[in-house]
Amino acid sequence: MIRAAIAGLGWWGKHMIRRMADSGELRIVAAIDTSEAQAAFAAEHGIPLTTNWDDVLNDASIDAVILCTPHSLHTAQVAQVARAGKHVFCEKPLALTRADAERSVAACRAAGVKLGIGHERRYELAMLQIKELVQSGALGTLMHVEANFSHDKLAAVPKGDWRASPVDAPAAGMTAMGIHLTDGFLELFGPISEVYAATASRASDRPNGDVVSVHTRFASGATGYLNAILVTPLYIGITVFGTDAWVEARNHTHPDTPGPTTLTIQHKDGRREVREYEWTDTVRANLEAFARSIETDAPYVFTDAQKVGNIAVLEAICRSVATNMPVKVEAGETVDRPALKASA
Repeated sequence: MIRAAIAGLGWWGKHMIRRMADSGELRIVAAIDTSEAQAAFAAEHGIPLTTNWDDVLNDASIDAVILCTPHSLHTAQVAQVARAGKHVFCEKPLALTRADAERSVAACRAAGVKLGIGHERRYELAMLQIKELVQSGALGTLMHVEANFSHDKLAAVPKGDWRASPVDAPAAGMTAMGIHLTDGFLELFGPISEVYAATASRASDRPNGDVVSVHTRFASGATGYLNAILVTPLYIGITVFGTDAWVEARNHTHPDTPGPTTLTIQHKDGRREVREYEWTDTVRANLEAFARSIETDAPYVFTDAQKVGNIAVLEAICRSVATNMPVKVEAGETVDRPALKASA
């Protein structure tokens, strides 16, 4: 059993505590926040709350710290936790610049601790099926991918909240939702070489905007598109187009809420397969995989190069938004394997 503390009791920190309440692999045993405002919630779940980081960092019984804090704090907090000899699970995005992501990876390597990352959507059953189809060559030559992760759960965030800040949450919904899509792109299709992005403010007065659209070019030559809207009813989907078939997954609920996902495979001979996948607790699956990687040294699905590479893509997107120009993704090995070949 990995004993973990959680830093930050906002929406997602609370969600993690609820999802992990009966886990047999990782137990949240302490909480850190900037004030006592969430003391009642912590007490309800039998978790002591402190506002002093030293209470956690100096506690030898705590194995890991989960960071659910503002994005601009991640780099310093990862280093702080790693220096204390504790494993780190950082909510996405790991950082806001490639250089900071590299610092966090280096800090954990130097301390000999594991670095987890909150991209739980990789564990969705439909996404795992798409990965299998891509890697098996069943879709033929990979041509293009389109993905959307939009909802209105954060529509009412006030202007002064860090989630609406151009510093902590640049490029509208990129750090809240779009970063999950780029993580999936890198896992499925390999390195992204160029992005062209735009944001807009359509229905809110958030300083960071409420919609982001990104065109991507992969090192393989394939193209992609992603979109994230912060003020619209739920719409989550991904479609991968190949010469032999296309596959589409449509989520009927947000990943934090039980509900089915419909997977459709359209073959070039006219056959169409439709499958429905039940909801799985992907937050718990990711945290438990992180715990197993600590206890047994089992491989963790997210490589260090992927963690850094995704932030390099985020940084390029932010630069593209600022310049209204295509931007090359900073050179570096984005993933720990060659880009997928285009042939079946």
